[in-house]
Amino acid sequence: MSVVLVVNSGSSSFKYQLLETEDERVLASGLVERIGEESGRIRHTVTFSGVGPAATDAEYSRDVAIPDHTEGFRQMLDAFRTYGPSLSEVPPVAVGHRVVHGGARFFEPTLITPLVEINIDELSALAPLHNPGALQGIRAAEAAFPDLAHVAVFDTAFHQTLPPAAYTYAIDRRLAEAHRIRRYGFHGTSHKFVSEAAARYLDRPLQDLTQIVFHLGNGASVTAIDGGRSVETSMGLTPLEGLVMGTRSGDIDPAVLIQLARRAHLSIDDLDDMLNKRSGLRGLAGVSDMRDIVQRVDDGDPDATLAMEVYLHRLRAYAGAYLAQLGGVDVISFTAGVGENSPRVRAGALETLGFAGVEIDPERNRARARGIRVISTDASRVVVLVVPTNEELEIARQTMEVVDAL
Repeated sequence: MSVVLVVNSGSSSFKYQLLETEDERVLASGLVERIGEESGRIRHTVTFSGVGPAATDAEYSRDVAIPDHTEGFRQMLDAFRTYGPSLSEVPPVAVGHRVVHGGARFFEPTLITPLVEINIDELSALAPLHNPGALQGIRAAEAAFPDLAHVAVFDTAFHQTLPPAAYTYAIDRRLAEAHRIRRYGFHGTSHKFVSEAAARYLDRPLQDLTQIVFHLGNGASVTAIDGGRSVETSMGLTPLEGLVMGTRSGDIDPAVLIQLARRAHLSIDDLDDMLNKRSGLRGLAGVSDMRDIVQRVDDGDPDATLAMEVYLHRLRAYAGAYLAQLGGVDVISFTAGVGENSPRVRAGALETLGFAGVEIDPERNRARARGIRVISTDASRVVVLVVPTNEELEIARQTMEVVDAL
């Protein structure tokens, strides 16, 4: 079997999945969290029946001190030994790591070497909340699996096909080049997976399709994809630009920050905290979860109603812009937590696009179902899909591409 361990590390936690890539089964998954706190926690789920002591799928958890990522990996290995599946019976051939920011240096899955680690560290200047945690996870994983290939899969890589007109900011060119200021885009692993899954579902060549993919979770982005290539995306230098998100503002006039610095005496750190943690839905309505927003809208809450209107207004603005950039679209897909589960958001995002041949079927849109499904009418000129994303599977696939090449 071609088994890959996929790791998604943050500064105080990491998620993992053990996948068999030939038939794309998840054998086990887990979460190690509260790293560095007084008491940490590990949750381990066995999803491959018949391997290890668990006869059926089961979840195990325990609280234990986890001072650093190295100890977190020791706890993960102990969970595999105790609950299964045994890594000696289903040994991974490689470890795939999600890395948020690859800058302009990495445009494909990359075998991790000491030089690659140095580059990931240097790129922490562009992703201070993400790359340092990924690097900690990489080094802990290398200590736990010293004989395996370790592969970095970058969120930004899919967007390296953006044309200069799309990735260039209209600021002093020499200053931008000196400090690597440009648009990079994020959620690329998800956008790539969803666009390819949509083409397979429709049994149409990827290279023949123009697509818009809405990745709507607590973080949210939208990408215009032409023939399988990202040609425009909403996130920019950082994951802050673009759509309204759970706690992030998305697009904002830069002069707002200048005014707040001058009049409210907010520091750079204050502004950073506000834009990333106290804006978006939370800033407008006090809650960041779309389910809470919907409930409050139904209860007549005016703040939640405004938050929903602002959120949908931004979605429609980007949908219209990307229709213009692509010159029309064949497929629109929704994915991630909100995109997969909120009929109201999907309908609201597309309600003004009838002129472009987009027709949502209300019953299909409201129906609850697993897997890929069509929510447009049979008469719609544009196919609208709900496509569950699977970033871990995409990371495993790209990791195996590197392993096979070796």
